[in-house]
Amino acid sequence: MELKRKFLSNKNILLALFALIVLAYPYIPLEGYYVSLGGWSFHMGIINNNYTLHVVVLIMLYMLLSMGLNIIPGYTGLLDLGFVGFYGIGAYTSALLTVNLAAAAFPLSLLGNFWVILPLAALNGALFGVLLGAPTLRLTGDYFAIVTFGFSELVILIVLNESWLTNGPIGVRGIAAPAIGDYVFTSERAFYYLILFMLILVIIFIKRIANSKIGRAWFAIRENEIAAEAVGINIIKYKVVAFAISASIGAVGGAFFARWMRFVSPDMFKFWESVLILCMIILGGLGSIKGVLAGAFIMTALAEILRAVLPYAEELIRPVANVELVGARYAVFGIVLIIMMRFKPEGLFPETRVIAEMHPSTDAILDAQTDTFWDKRRT
Repeated sequence: MELKRKFLSNKNILLALFALIVLAYPYIPLEGYYVSLGGWSFHMGIINNNYTLHVVVLIMLYMLLSMGLNIIPGYTGLLDLGFVGFYGIGAYTSALLTVNLAAAAFPLSLLGNFWVILPLAALNGALFGVLLGAPTLRLTGDYFAIVTFGFSELVILIVLNESWLTNGPIGVRGIAAPAIGDYVFTSERAFYYLILFMLILVIIFIKRIANSKIGRAWFAIRENEIAAEAVGINIIKYKVVAFAISASIGAVGGAFFARWMRFVSPDMFKFWESVLILCMIILGGLGSIKGVLAGAFIMTALAEILRAVLPYAEELIRPVANVELVGARYAVFGIVLIIMMRFKPEGLFPETRVIAEMHPSTDAILDAQTDTFWDKRRT
């Protein structure tokens, strides 16, 4: 008991220290400091310069998007390949309202305010989530995945072809940055705290809803739809709610992205974005909040590392073989996932239930998962 108390105390201290580092990170003075490792001199200022802050903001954005998508495969057991569609809907909602109404007369100018746009983008995403989910959530497995994939492609086609509204392939430029009064979010440091605040709110919201009646219904549907329906759970209702919440979180991420980049175009919301976010969830552990956060961190950081390393690797091997490596990032992601499926299929930080199912600790449980159990009963 005493050992457990000490462990929890140390854990709380470490969490408090981690929170302090996260809050103070953009202001940690590291310019002019160097670390020597095996003859290499490493400039510490690179840890929190503008580029690194930009990457950290991108990592937290993908964490937020992964938390939204995780509701579908992680909590309800459905495969959603169209999440990027809601991401794009939120981005274009934010971009178009800002460009067209921010300079309009009051009260229309309120619709161009970032703090008004966020809930509007969430409502717009939820609306499209319901419109897509209500007629299609009776489908399961590959059929549902194909429908969601078709939805994401449909969103891109509309954005590309309806130039009168979306400016087509040129995209929307000149999107104003968010502001609070006279303070305008123009620095990466400001966007760091904005996305951190949004991510914390999303994590708290999802943790609360996962421990509610709705969350328990989702888990029951994930484990066995027939059994869940037999005990009175309205399958379609709870699936639609899950889809609406997931879509609204994706749209909120898109609204932030548009005001952060100050430019959006259809190329930013291709199908591969959905695949990348899904890979983050699988890598970290389906249904696990800390796993999803870890997966988003690893995959986004790996993507940026490969972006810097692959061009140099291509130059090194060019005298030997004329191979293009710049676009090989997704191949590396695939190799990482194959290795994960072989050695740790439950993910890096899986739920306790998943660990118990995939690594049974007693022979009785192991026998129950194989035909030998039934063979013993017959004999």
